[in-house]
Amino acid sequence: MEQNIVIRFSDVSVLQAKNLVLRKVSFQVCKGEFVYLIGRTGSGKSSLMKTMYAELPLAEGQADIVGFDLDAIKSKEVPFLRRKLGVVFQDFQLLTDRSISDNLLFVLRATGWNDKDAMEERMSEVLNMVGLGTKGFKFPHELSGGEQQRIVIARALLNHPELILADEPTGNLDPETSVEIMQLLHDINQKGTTILMATHDKYITDMFPHRTLKCDNNTIIDLATTAV
Repeated sequence: MEQNIVIRFSDVSVLQAKNLVLRKVSFQVCKGEFVYLIGRTGSGKSSLMKTMYAELPLAEGQADIVGFDLDAIKSKEVPFLRRKLGVVFQDFQLLTDRSISDNLLFVLRATGWNDKDAMEERMSEVLNMVGLGTKGFKFPHELSGGEQQRIVIARALLNHPELILADEPTGNLDPETSVEIMQLLHDINQKGTTILMATHDKYITDMFPHRTLKCDNNTIIDLATTAV
């Protein structure tokens, strides 16, 4: 059982700009799960995710992510942690001055790839996985919002991540496109990738029901275990 735990938080507190955002948070996520993280704006969803890819330090407590101890992680180890994660941002964060292929190439080079043929093959694989195999030559501004989010998901998949952290991935999309993105994430999860997704979109959580954690009153409640 231990080796199947991808995320484990134990009595974790999180500060953002010296303000307490979350306190005494304890939960775990197992390999292959799809888990929602819900809560109002400012409740700590993004801050929690930032601790997971070591952008925010733990104020107290212990946390293990994909085999890394966040309480003891050294700066030189952070790139290795991030190679095992895929992060999907609400605002895409694509490099606007280069093509989609060059966006993906930038990430591969930054994470240690150097074999040109292997890089080309992997870029082609992930673009095909998200249904945009012919769009590599395009620039971000030439794509729709839904297509840009698919590219962000492709980018997150490049290094075969054990865990995808999706922070409001449908937040800037219309309802129809949101469903398409959710179906894509659902398919990725069905192939074995663990997903933790922050969202405030009740339409999506109702359509694609999964275990749900709620940020509320500076802590996290597992709605699966508190339901009557």
